Amino acid sequence: MTEREYNDCVDAHADGVFRFILKNLQHNEDARDIVQTAFEKMWKNRDAVVRETAKSYLFTVAYHQMIDHIRKSKKMKLTDSFSEESRVSRDVSPSLKRELEMALQQLTPLQKSLILLKDYEGYSYDEIGKITALNPSQVKVYLHRARLQLRDFVGKLENII
Repeated sequence: MTEREYNDCVDAHADGVFRFILKNLQHNEDARDIVQTAFEKMWKNRDAVVRETAKSYLFTVAYHQMIDHIRKSKKMKLTDSFSEESRVSRDVSPSLKRELEMALQQLTPLQKSLILLKDYEGYSYDEIGKITALNPSQVKVYLHRARLQLRDFVGKLENII
């Protein structure tokens, strides 16, 4: 990866990686540190990183940094709310948004990460498996269980809307 490709990668993916980490940690400074460390690692390994897989590489490194941070600080704090920069439609009613946020808080960090990577970031099962060190079958099973847990918590959407 050349310096120009690295800079293009920073421009293209920094916000997405930051949002993902921030939603999981809910602490701005910790999220910035983790994202900075991920880009630093990518810079140090730029000769081994292929431009086409740079986004997946960044999310993988950031995810593992986040897990290490959670283990070290023994904080298992889940997201309290989405940031204003998130891609969630502004047209969603406040009560629905609040219910979805509360439902996400009920998930384990792994389940929450899987939901965010698949449904928010749009990663495939294979890509999520590489990021989280799970095989695609495990990703599907854990994601299914997380969605069932969300459904059980939220109930029918018609009841909220």
